[in-house]
Amino acid sequence: MGWLPDETGLEKCAANYAPLTPLSHMRRAADLFAERDALIDRGLRYSYAELHARISRLVSALQARGIRPGDVVATLLPNTAPHVEATWAVPATGAVLNTINTRLDADTVAYIFGHGGARIVLCDSASVELAEAAIGLMDGPGPAIIEVTDTQAGLEGSGRHSVYEEVLAGGDPGAPWVMPKDEWESLALNYTSGTTGRPKGVVYHHRGAYLSTLSQPISWRMTLFPRYLTIVPLFHCNGWCHPWMIPALGGAVICCREVTAAAVYEAISTHGATHFGGAPIVLNTIINAKDADRKPFDHIVEVFTAGAPPPAATLAAIEPLGFRVTQVYGLTETYGPDVECLWHEGFEHLQGDERAAVKARTGVSMPFMEDVTVADAEMVPVPRDGQTLGEIMHRGNGVMKGYYKNPEATAESFRGGYFRSGDIAYRHPDGYIKIADRAKDIIISGGENVSSVEVENALMHHPAVLLAAVVAKPDDKWGEVPCAFVELKEGQDVAEADLIAFCRQRLAGFKTPKRVVFRDLPKTSTGKIQKFELRKVATEL
Repeated sequence: MGWLPDETGLEKCAANYAPLTPLSHMRRAADLFAERDALIDRGLRYSYAELHARISRLVSALQARGIRPGDVVATLLPNTAPHVEATWAVPATGAVLNTINTRLDADTVAYIFGHGGARIVLCDSASVELAEAAIGLMDGPGPAIIEVTDTQAGLEGSGRHSVYEEVLAGGDPGAPWVMPKDEWESLALNYTSGTTGRPKGVVYHHRGAYLSTLSQPISWRMTLFPRYLTIVPLFHCNGWCHPWMIPALGGAVICCREVTAAAVYEAISTHGATHFGGAPIVLNTIINAKDADRKPFDHIVEVFTAGAPPPAATLAAIEPLGFRVTQVYGLTETYGPDVECLWHEGFEHLQGDERAAVKARTGVSMPFMEDVTVADAEMVPVPRDGQTLGEIMHRGNGVMKGYYKNPEATAESFRGGYFRSGDIAYRHPDGYIKIADRAKDIIISGGENVSSVEVENALMHHPAVLLAAVVAKPDDKWGEVPCAFVELKEGQDVAEADLIAFCRQRLAGFKTPKRVVFRDLPKTSTGKIQKFELRKVATEL
């Protein structure tokens, strides 16, 4: 593209400008760190030279199957080596990576396939039936399935689809990568649950992901050669952009297919994991590990935790075990974390509950964001008084391009020149943000977003249900779980267990209500259900 000269009369050119893209990190690492560990997945271990060759094979194999720049390639994969490889290979074809939550129901996966327009899906053997069921629900043809078998997990494959390793074997290890001509080009498409039942497609560009990968190491105090454990699902904000980040530092990505205490301790003790991210439930898993699952290690493990403020008791219990926890905050729309509870001078003397209270703050903006503020309905920043509530708003290169095929939602979310999160918070005098209430009707269960509207819609399909309202109920293990309040039709009767089972047939397990309370629902004079009253009841259950 042509560039106009500035006031100096000088222009951008190939010598002084290149579009920013995280793909540059892997190309550089394959050259500088060729023999260093790049990827570890249980018994598998690849150097950067080997990983780059495997990615290039996948690039050429996808191109041979008709994938072109701008196409969408989906994944239904756990945190395994093929998922990391796809994280690089799909953008390196010029295509858009669409990682899909493996815990979703077939109807939602079918919607994502259709809305995103995926041409191919890389699918773990454990999710093949889900993908097939989703494709069967679609009106038109769905994506072609490439099945990823996993003998380490005892998954030999269905025999009904092309097999990933065979596809890879036919690729070219020296295939050239398609680098973006414009850093605004789409890199990834991530679907997030919002306040409506259907998920919205969040579009990432190369520039935002690149800047996130250079900013987060600053916030995480990273030096060269970290060893990163993938606990954050790669289908969630592309693992908070962390797989794209690690090659910039010559580090290794350690895969974790199943998040168990034993797997975490194994990765730290045997593979030397130095960093991982995860919801507070992961911290509790480590704290409550059986003695047989624990293994010794001699270094401090740096942890990013998000999804809910970590309870003081959790912080007090995990830090003596060798973990340093930093709370971060963000959304799918901000490439994952863009706010950190920065620990700085003046905090060192804090102990006990006082220390935990500071660590439980949401924090301040990371370096790659232009501004993260809390403002009122008129877009006026709230006073830093530790009590005045407002909405958290984000502005900068770390904000999504917008919602795919949804200009109305995009315009509304960007109204006023900021991305409006819907999260309610206040600010301390030192500028630190503290969330007072997550987006009103979203339930954060184990780090996953659950739309209350979607759960309510499932309940309303039951013939005995007149009205349903779903709110968050505090839970020691998951942080929050869905709790349903139901009014039955006159003369109808149904058991709590039967309604839960009814929902389980229609929703992913983490979206299914864990309690159902039968009662008259509190309403305004216009008939609107007063959920704030129900939240009080759920808290007391």
